[in-house]
Amino acid sequence: MSRPGRALWLMLLGLALAGTGCSALLFYPEPGQPITPQAAGLDYRDVYFSAADGTRLHAWWLPAKAGTAVKGTVLHLHGNGGNLAWHLGGSWWLPKRGWQVLLLDYRGYGLSEGSPALPEVYRDLEAAFAWLDREPAVRGKPLAVLGQSLGGALAVHFLAQQPPRRAQVSALVLDGVPASYREVARHLLAGGWLTWPLQVPLSWLVPDGDSAVAAMPELQGLPVLIYHSRDDSLVPLANGLRLYQAALPPRRFQLTRGEHVQTFGEPAWRALMLRFLADPRGTSALAKPSLDEISR
Repeated sequence: MSRPGRALWLMLLGLALAGTGCSALLFYPEPGQPITPQAAGLDYRDVYFSAADGTRLHAWWLPAKAGTAVKGTVLHLHGNGGNLAWHLGGSWWLPKRGWQVLLLDYRGYGLSEGSPALPEVYRDLEAAFAWLDREPAVRGKPLAVLGQSLGGALAVHFLAQQPPRRAQVSALVLDGVPASYREVARHLLAGGWLTWPLQVPLSWLVPDGDSAVAAMPELQGLPVLIYHSRDDSLVPLANGLRLYQAALPPRRFQLTRGEHVQTFGEPAWRALMLRFLADPRGTSALAKPSLDEISR
């Protein structure tokens, strides 16, 4: 099982032992910074800023590759396990194509202070938007959000609750996102012989009020591209389909293959996302990427 998969299992075990619905059990952070984008040959900058409650947060700023015209900015919100070093695979490829990236570590992750829980983590998202407001390189260019796994669920709920921030976003990309925290917990509990008999009562300990499927209809007018793999053993395909059904146009659903949030290891899906970012409301975003785009 992958490391993020083990993180989810440990989260559920902790939930079972604790017997509590505390939202902190949705998060499985790892402190420190095992690698930097330099290992992938990327320029980057460590940036720090504070949430409204004073919690100091860390992020990586990945500028567009030198000599490449800046097309816009992507705020990358990662999943529940590890820290941003584990999730660079979701966005390392964007600077080469002219998209600068802010990759955020929520409180308690990596070099960020504090402990993750809801609703406090939404303050971290607001702090990231506020930093982008102040960054000169962002001004006058499209701003998109990429949410992978838990990060996508956080993004959907946050943008639904914050219309001014939603108005700033040109496009939303979701990858392997749980529609319901509780239903994913039940799915994982059903996969173990020890937890299978208790899957229903234990899953009800997981807080579900902030789940993405309830908030999706509030994103009216925001173009959404939803990726989900038929092979995802952590967040089953039904989650992506439910989010698509709950979303309002303009929307696009893309079925993929492979493990949880490994989407952007496939050049075709990188090319599709680039097309979507460039024209999120247009018909060209719905067309399949050409072989020339895939080979870049």
